[in-house]
Amino acid sequence: MCGVLGIYSKEDVSRKLFYGLNSLQHRGQESAGIATSNGEELKRHRTMGLVQDVFKESDINMLEGSIGIGHVRYSTAGGAHEFNTQPLMGFARGEMVALGHNGNLINYQILRTRLEEDGMMFQSTNDSEVILYLITRYYNGDIVEAIRTTMKLIEGAYSITLLLKDKLVAFRDPYGIRPLVLGREGDDYIVSSENAPIEIMGGEVIRDVEPGEIVVIDDTGAHSYKLDEGETPRNCVFEYVYFARNDATLDGINAYTFRRRCGEILWEESPCDVDLVIPVPDSGIPSAIGYSQASGIPFGEGLVKNRYMGRTFIKPTQQEREIAVKLKLNPLIDVVKDKRIVLLDDSIVRGTTSRKLIDRLRDAGAKEVHMRITSPPVCHPCYYGIDTPSRKNLIAANQSVEEMRENIGADSLSFISMDGLAEAGKKDIDHFCTACFDGNYPVDPIII
Repeated sequence: MCGVLGIYSKEDVSRKLFYGLNSLQHRGQESAGIATSNGEELKRHRTMGLVQDVFKESDINMLEGSIGIGHVRYSTAGGAHEFNTQPLMGFARGEMVALGHNGNLINYQILRTRLEEDGMMFQSTNDSEVILYLITRYYNGDIVEAIRTTMKLIEGAYSITLLLKDKLVAFRDPYGIRPLVLGREGDDYIVSSENAPIEIMGGEVIRDVEPGEIVVIDDTGAHSYKLDEGETPRNCVFEYVYFARNDATLDGINAYTFRRRCGEILWEESPCDVDLVIPVPDSGIPSAIGYSQASGIPFGEGLVKNRYMGRTFIKPTQQEREIAVKLKLNPLIDVVKDKRIVLLDDSIVRGTTSRKLIDRLRDAGAKEVHMRITSPPVCHPCYYGIDTPSRKNLIAANQSVEEMRENIGADSLSFISMDGLAEAGKKDIDHFCTACFDGNYPVDPIII
């Protein structure tokens, strides 16, 4: 995943972008960047690292300008390299343009090959540069038409902020796979991957940017342009399962409420005779609360989280993920010793984290460790921005639930059903992209 942010104001926005990116840090921890415009030129600072490490006071002061975009990244297409950090920058008819992208294109490689055959020289290896180049290629003074032409060519998931010297532009793919929220604080407009930056700045959410919508913000206000033919929304359900902050409300669904409902539904679908309900922090906490409230089984904090550690799933390599698990979560012996516990987690992707947690809980004295998962088994790779490129890395694609239970060492293992997932979201399951569970891709990953 990545996080994008954009602000249109009458005052300098660099500090607000810095604060806003900190609230989106969970969406990407490999690199961060900000680009701003003072009405005449664009300035940018970006590098590898966390937001707090990337931006010094001198960097923030250098980025003067009343319009700006920010980006935090974890790599899918292109890999974790300095030259792939965003925002990207280019020129369109002599005018500087900056772009931040959350999502993943499924046809970027063939588009890139065709562009290279036309003589284009790329500066990075990520798919976002293809989007930037196409927009600048078709820009003739009308940014909306350039984006519309680009959207006819690119396939996949994208929520994008675009910065020109006098305007901020945001647009979203026709299925709305990745989130994008529009807000306002006084005369300032804010677009963001989640609502947290808007609220932190004292603003309020206006609405979600609609699937296939282009929003242009300039000195005359915010203007909406939509595609002639829209698609049925297919919002990524993994946003609610795992990626979004608990306080995120995206496309009408609050992540905390969704996760708590999943816990309640899991108790109905897969009850368990135990002494204690324990979450895997942080995204497992609401579901554990729901499971505890529905069952009447006490809730306990059995795993202590190191708040200075990032998300293990977003670490670039498996070795880093395994080390990060030990650094990030430590069993609370006084709570789990001699107890039968049920452990609530959001998902099992590779299985290594679950196995290590269960081993450590048993070492801490837990008599039984049962697992309940608030998503169905992840059996298929995601081509839209989650780092699961091959089925060989997905334990559920290669093992039955019973084999998985034995592999991770749990006394029992159950996943929420697809019907339960729909009930938690209070929407028909077809409203969501559930391709990682059922292989039903809204955009065919083999389109060429």
